[in-house]
Amino acid sequence: MTSALSRREILAKCAALGSLTVAASILLPTVLSAWEEKEKSRIPTPWNELGPFYKRRAPRTSTLRVSGDPGLPLTVSGQVFDTRGQRVPNATVEVWQTDHLGHYDINGYRYRSTLICDDSGKYAFDSVMPGHYPQRVCQHIHYLASAEGHKPLTTQLYFATDPVFEGDPDKNFRRDPLIGSRDLVRPVSIGGDPKSILASVAFEIVLERL
Repeated sequence: MTSALSRREILAKCAALGSLTVAASILLPTVLSAWEEKEKSRIPTPWNELGPFYKRRAPRTSTLRVSGDPGLPLTVSGQVFDTRGQRVPNATVEVWQTDHLGHYDINGYRYRSTLICDDSGKYAFDSVMPGHYPQRVCQHIHYLASAEGHKPLTTQLYFATDPVFEGDPDKNFRRDPLIGSRDLVRPVSIGGDPKSILASVAFEIVLERL
C-alpha cells in the first residue's frame, strides 16, 4: 500500500507532468513554499471587550478550582499561534471569570490567573463553569493574551452548552450583543463518571504579529 502524497509532492508532480504551469520569472520551490505558507495560515482570534472586572497581577496558577468548590468542574486548554500557523512559545495568557453563581471576586484573586505558555505555546487551567451575572447574557471567561513581537489580544471564551443558545449557537449566539463572532463559542466535552462529571473546552488563540 503506497502512502498518500503530500500537497508539495502533488504540486511538484503536476508541474513535472505539465498540469501546472509556473511563470518563468518564478521558481517552482518558491511557489511551493508560498502555497504551504498559505495552507498553514490562521485567522486572528476575534477581539472581545475587556469588561469592568480585570485585575492586574493575578497569581500564576493553573488551578483556579479548589477542592469543595461548587459548580461543574471545567478544564480549559489550548495553544497560542501566530497568523502564519507557527506556535508562539512562552506567551502570557491572563484569564478571569465568575464563580458558578455569576459573582466576580473583586477583592481578591479567586478564579483569576496569569498563565505562561510552554515552549510549544500550550496552556491549560482547571476551573468551574462560570455562572451568569445580571449585566451579561452568556457564560464566559475573559482572556488577555500577549507575547513578544505580537499584538496583545483581549477576547472572551463562550460555551456552546450555554442555555441561552437553546442548543443552537450558530443561530442564537447574537442573543448576547457582546458576542461579535461565532468563532468565540466553543464546543464543550463532558467526561468522567456520573458521580464526578468534568467539562472540558479547547480554545486556541491566534495572535497577529507587530
